[in-house]
Amino acid sequence: MEQGGEVFRALADPSRRALLDSLFSRDGQTLNELCDELPGMTRFGVMKHLSVLAEANLVVTTRYGRTKRHYLNPVPIEQVANRWISKYSARFTAALVALDEQVVVLDQEMQTPRRAEPA
Repeated sequence: MEQGGEVFRALADPSRRALLDSLFSRDGQTLNELCDELPGMTRFGVMKHLSVLAEANLVVTTRYGRTKRHYLNPVPIEQVANRWISKYSARFTAALVALDEQVVVLDQEMQTPRRAEPA
């Protein structure tokens, strides 16, 4: 799959985004704790979503005795942002800065009193 494709696929689902948001709020949650975040979903459904997130390297699971804890790995999201989003936003940001500069100049021109021209 293309670089970042797994990350985009993982982020495409709102349930997976909810799981990532939950881990962002409180990292190191168990499966039961994450199931509480999605009350309308079965435990098996949450496990499948965690599997997709793990394949995209967005979630890392660590075992402590009999307990598994899930941790957010934000690095792939940053890599996608650097590869795809920043590249396109640079032009957009530059255009906004230029527009802002034009608005400031026009605003200053409109506020400057003009002398009446001789008839």
